Amino acid sequence: MDIKAYIDDRPGLKRFIHWMLIPAGQARPRRWVSWFVNPFVHKRHRTSAIRSSVRLDVLPFNAFTLGRHSTIESFSVVNNGVGPVLIGDNCTVGIGAVLIGPVSIGSDVIIAQHVVMSGLNHTYTDIQRSIREQPVTTRPIVIEEACWIGANVVITAGVTIGKHSVVAGGSVVTRDVPPYSVVGGNPARMLKQYNAATGEWVKPPASSAVNLP
Repeated sequence: MDIKAYIDDRPGLKRFIHWMLIPAGQARPRRWVSWFVNPFVHKRHRTSAIRSSVRLDVLPFNAFTLGRHSTIESFSVVNNGVGPVLIGDNCTVGIGAVLIGPVSIGSDVIIAQHVVMSGLNHTYTDIQRSIREQPVTTRPIVIEEACWIGANVVITAGVTIGKHSVVAGGSVVTRDVPPYSVVGGNPARMLKQYNAATGEWVKPPASSAVNLP
């Protein structure tokens, strides 16, 4: 039995360890975790940069990685409490962005200002309990390589953005985006897609459905 399974089988021990890592009712880890545990557990390349005002709510029991020459800009929030946050090489996470795992970002991705990606949802079906007291669910968000996510975009749990795609500013993406696409709106719809046969980016016919699959 590995250590995670051992702890999971002992709820009292699990609660105690959780309290040691995070104050009750909080998301930010205790300072000793940030100073003495995370630097030795998480993989951050020496050429990467995390601005001093970033709120790095990362814990040792889920992965956090930041690749070569990648930057997390000021006032952003990264939280791996319920799932890993993996950021590839040559990425920019813009000012004020929020990444709540599970989130996986490929290399050469541009994330503009105030983007929100959350792989977490709250359940609400039990009307005898407040939503705050009910379990959370997670579905991974995947941003494939060479994408551009515009300012103020919201990407919901379970969405994959295909390679070399663009999400227009202010969009809300609730469904997968195929590779080599431009989408926008609330909810996001297809605006253009690359046609390999002609070598051009083309708009979908006005008569056809433009909703994402």
